Amino acid sequence: MIDLSQRDLEQLEKKGISKEKVFNQIETFKEGIPFVKLVRAAVVSDGILRFSEEEQVDLVQYFEDSRGTLDLLKFVPASGAASRMFKAMFNFLEVYDSSKETLAEYIDRTGDKAVKQLSEKMTSLPFYELIMDRIKDKGANKDEEVYLFVKEMLVADGLNYGFYPKGLLPFHKYGSTRVTPFQEHLKEAALYAKTDGNANLHFTISEQHDEMFKKEHVEVSPKVSKATDTVFRISYSNQKPSTDTIAVDMENKPFKNSDGSILFRPGGHGALIENLNDQDADVIFIKNIDNVVVDKNLETVANSKKMLAGVLLKAQSKAFEYAKALNNENISSAQIETIKRFLEKELNVRFSENHDQMSFEEQVSALKDKINRPIRVCGMVKNEGEPGGGPFWVSDTNANVSLQIIESAQIDMNNEQQAATLKNSTHFNPVDLICGVRNHKGEKYKLLDFVDPKQGFITGKTQEGKELKALELPGLWNGAMAFWNTIFVEVPLVTFNPVKTVNDLLKSTHQA
Repeated sequence: MIDLSQRDLEQLEKKGISKEKVFNQIETFKEGIPFVKLVRAAVVSDGILRFSEEEQVDLVQYFEDSRGTLDLLKFVPASGAASRMFKAMFNFLEVYDSSKETLAEYIDRTGDKAVKQLSEKMTSLPFYELIMDRIKDKGANKDEEVYLFVKEMLVADGLNYGFYPKGLLPFHKYGSTRVTPFQEHLKEAALYAKTDGNANLHFTISEQHDEMFKKEHVEVSPKVSKATDTVFRISYSNQKPSTDTIAVDMENKPFKNSDGSILFRPGGHGALIENLNDQDADVIFIKNIDNVVVDKNLETVANSKKMLAGVLLKAQSKAFEYAKALNNENISSAQIETIKRFLEKELNVRFSENHDQMSFEEQVSALKDKINRPIRVCGMVKNEGEPGGGPFWVSDTNANVSLQIIESAQIDMNNEQQAATLKNSTHFNPVDLICGVRNHKGEKYKLLDFVDPKQGFITGKTQEGKELKALELPGLWNGAMAFWNTIFVEVPLVTFNPVKTVNDLLKSTHQA
């Protein structure tokens, strides 16, 4: 058992972290986190649904017919800072000196494809004119101009974009108007997350960006409201300090900072299951802040979202009916069989091998356990080389098989069979989720009851020159939803349009 000093205990209390949680995390470091065991890739007709155009129209209509009575919410993880987007550009500023070599020589010497692409196509960036106005007459030649452009984009006394939240950078340009992802999410919400003229949105943001988001809210919300005839009800939350995880040294003892305090680190996007748990709605749409489209693709994206919501509502309506039936003492064996088939066929539930040998009461109990869970419908995009978690059938330590979204870091790549299963994957997860978080009585599930803590990540880091181990919580759409009922549906590629680097803004899908 680790000894915690009085000072350590006061630090835990201040963060809202229990001793038990810390001890559990230290045990996790000692035991390690096992790789997941892939059974097979989920593909169309085995874990992924594909609908015809006619079926999609019907599902959209099913959602439209129901939405008037529903509480809808769009939940947007938006705490990402833009610094990672500009990693290659920060590096360029550090190492390039135009007095010693030309830009072409630098690119030839370093193979810096990112800078080459930016220098050739920067006129297509939404903030090109804004920066050129600020640096005009400063660059003696094209090489200097590129350097000054990047510098103005990133440094503190320039536009300082490298320290912005991703959600408030100009991503798109319509005529002379520059538009942020925050604004694009409002436009989207007006199309599929609106009931009676009101659209509810919740953004999870970093505390340091609170004021910036509220300023953007005040500036753009009235414009989008007027253009879409929508009243936006926008709320915000920050990642809770209680979701930070302890770092340990190489002997699995709490890592101490130079001032003697314990080092805690943010738990990753899996911490947001707490923020999601604080929300309540009939249907919750989840989509990352950087995954936005220009106006010409808005309708396609909105229809895809409505189609997924239609899938959720249809499945949920049956699940609610059967959950009520399971509470009836006079339920028959035939009904039990119907409910089991529904769970297997439509909610992808897999039962233990000895299920049929169980007593009638045990079978009813197993069905109740499986049906009374939150439901997630996840869009899946055909794999075209983009990074992202994939859909797989997975077996846990008790040989329970379920559908999961798995990241490559969770897979043992030294195991040939597991690596081959990964290669068989045909789709990936664009973080496109529609969630049903209430039970048949209208009560909200406690989402923290459905997390698999064994699906986190342990990573090696350094602090003040010393090695340490850090713990990332199970990802929001990975282990944090491991015990939800899951439906995967193929969606069009246009619904996946993230901006991981500044050069992604040069893609045709981000050009208005």
